[in-house]
Amino acid sequence: MTLLTQAQNDKQSGRTELPLLALGFRPFYLLAALFAVTALPLWIMVYSGVAQMDGYLMGAAWHSHEMLFGFAAAVIAGFLLTAVRNWTGLPTLAGAPLGALAAIWVFARVLSISGPGGLAAVVDTTFLLALGLAIALPIRRSENTRNLKILVVVCALASLNLVQHFAYLGSLPAKWASASTQLALDLITLLMAIVGGRVIPVFTANAVVHARPQRFLPLEFLCFGTLLFILAADAAAVWRSLPSWLWVSLLAAAALAHGIRLALWQPLRTKGNGLLAMLPLAYGWIAVALALRALSYLEVVPATAATHALTIGAMSSLMLAMMMRSALGHTGRPLVAGRAEYIAFALVQLAAVVRVLGATVTGLPYRETAVVAGVLWSLAFAVFLIRYWPILTRPRIDGRPG
Repeated sequence: MTLLTQAQNDKQSGRTELPLLALGFRPFYLLAALFAVTALPLWIMVYSGVAQMDGYLMGAAWHSHEMLFGFAAAVIAGFLLTAVRNWTGLPTLAGAPLGALAAIWVFARVLSISGPGGLAAVVDTTFLLALGLAIALPIRRSENTRNLKILVVVCALASLNLVQHFAYLGSLPAKWASASTQLALDLITLLMAIVGGRVIPVFTANAVVHARPQRFLPLEFLCFGTLLFILAADAAAVWRSLPSWLWVSLLAAAALAHGIRLALWQPLRTKGNGLLAMLPLAYGWIAVALALRALSYLEVVPATAATHALTIGAMSSLMLAMMMRSALGHTGRPLVAGRAEYIAFALVQLAAVVRVLGATVTGLPYRETAVVAGVLWSLAFAVFLIRYWPILTRPRIDGRPG
């Protein structure tokens, strides 16, 4: 075999001299964890009045933007660049191109603080568009039309990111900043519902004896129909919002549908498999967040309770569980949760509970519970970082590429 042939084979298989750039999950899971253990403590200091933030995006604007288009976008990139290779059987970014995409993400995070705002908007949006292109090529070549909806979500997130930057720059009315944040949350919820529905029942059926997860087609239409209706209603709310009673009905229907969907996957049967059980537990927070948002329109709970049930309880939990599972599986390790995995996941769950209770229970100090929840969340990813740094930066233990 010639050196040229070997190089071509390595390129096709995703093999690279630097393990960190062998497959998408490696650099982006690492970057997401590093961001979690540095950015949120910075936000806590600013929120507590200990430090000040001067630059392009500041305060709550920086916090909300970076949690979605920084942290979440990194995890989504790592997951999709890895999953699309499995779904299509074709290679995704590796080596220098993967490193370049990661560098764009890092540059965007720096510019979100330092500015200039125009350059930050361009670089930040370029990252998501480049990610969309990176997964579009193998999807198109494989004619795997089932995954086109994933590509649509990524492109929509890129558009919302640009809209949010334009709002911060004054090119669009300020109301578009909060609107784009809510729409991004809606899209991420939709993405979690798609991916969760694809992997949780399959993993459960494969790993648990006698488990028979079920899929009821009319319920699937209701689950996704309500989420799409919520997305459309949030977009329309920039001009005219739905009546409160209609919002309550829509959100309650969505919460009930996703709760039933989860029950049909037989989540209780996963209790003997910790790494698997984390996935349905995380998914359950979607139903909780939708129910809390319905209650917020009845003025029973504040809207922040629903937001953090979604961002900490559902999004962070599901992302952390998938990060741990895919990192172990794609480095040739057994899919078994150890002490670090249990601790990290428990810390995120505790952070979600504290944050939601702090917003809903009268008498609890709001600011203090927000800080405690933030510390717990950051500690969860610190545990992940300590445990998975060597896993993400070293070759697979079975000698295979990836």
